[in-house]
Amino acid sequence: MTGAAVARRWYVVRVQSGREGTVQTSLTRRLKIKGVQDQVPRVLVPTEVVTELKGGKKRTRKKKLYPGYVLVEIEQDQDGNVPRDIWFLVRETAGVGDFVGPHGSPEPLEQVEVDRVLKVVDRTEDEEKAPQVKISLKQGDAVKIKEGPLESFEGVVDEVIPAKGIVRVTVTIFGRATPVDLEYWQVEAVS
Repeated sequence: MTGAAVARRWYVVRVQSGREGTVQTSLTRRLKIKGVQDQVPRVLVPTEVVTELKGGKKRTRKKKLYPGYVLVEIEQDQDGNVPRDIWFLVRETAGVGDFVGPHGSPEPLEQVEVDRVLKVVDRTEDEEKAPQVKISLKQGDAVKIKEGPLESFEGVVDEVIPAKGIVRVTVTIFGRATPVDLEYWQVEAVS
């Protein structure tokens, strides 16, 4: 295809759950060995970064958006299909089940779906530097302050602001309800 724009589409491949990363590595390696990595420029396991507070400890981890699936960008042949050699190379990779589509034949994703997934993946790559905090508290929860000048005070959660990692708590001080902004790790739920 000299001079013409190369048509590339994204396809979904079923893989063994929990082996998405291994399949991604194996497939990328096989494509390089066969010398066709330019026909399959990207093999992607869509993930997002989640920070959780469990047992009073902050934990950041990558969460797979679609467990059991890998996305593959493939250059189409002149008929607008996945080239046969690429199709078999992908299917014969250890851990790969088949392409998602009618009767195992590759069905490309709609561009809207691709854009949505890539937007999450791109945002996740940016957030790896500053991950979003997942706070297990919600409005109305009773909490106890673990740290700071109001340590041992109890209050009620008014608002949770995950982007800043802040929990706004109403605490009764000298008989008056006072809203206080605290870091999420400074409070714990009262059971």
